[in-house]
Amino acid sequence: MLWIKTFHILAMTSWMAGIFYLPRIFVHFVEGREAGQDVARLEIMAGKLYSFMTIMMVFTLALGLWLWLGYGFSGGWLHAKLAFVVLLIGYHHWCLAYLKKLRAGTLDRSGKYFRLFNELPLLIFIPILIFVVVKPF
Repeated sequence: MLWIKTFHILAMTSWMAGIFYLPRIFVHFVEGREAGQDVARLEIMAGKLYSFMTIMMVFTLALGLWLWLGYGFSGGWLHAKLAFVVLLIGYHHWCLAYLKKLRAGTLDRSGKYFRLFNELPLLIFIPILIFVVVKPF
């Protein structure tokens, strides 16, 4: 099970890297477009990054399910962690909605908005980390 846990952590780390970086691409896209710069490459990058992070999300969830089946589903900390994982999945899909707007040319939020939007996954990830490491209940 330690190998499964290792690959779960690797997939989760890769997913989180994408979750943290995609909104930064949104920032550069809207600010570059406002400055009259060519932002076509950012659209391509955003699409490829979203595809990669979706694959990593699927691996993370599949390996997490494998761990759950191996170790069991006990402890309130795990229920709380899974609630925050659901929020992270929701954020992932929220990014898809913005990616679709970016591709359609209708991404109408500001760079400041996306800088703040970029902080949300950290606020979701911190409790997950605390629940997994500390297991407070």
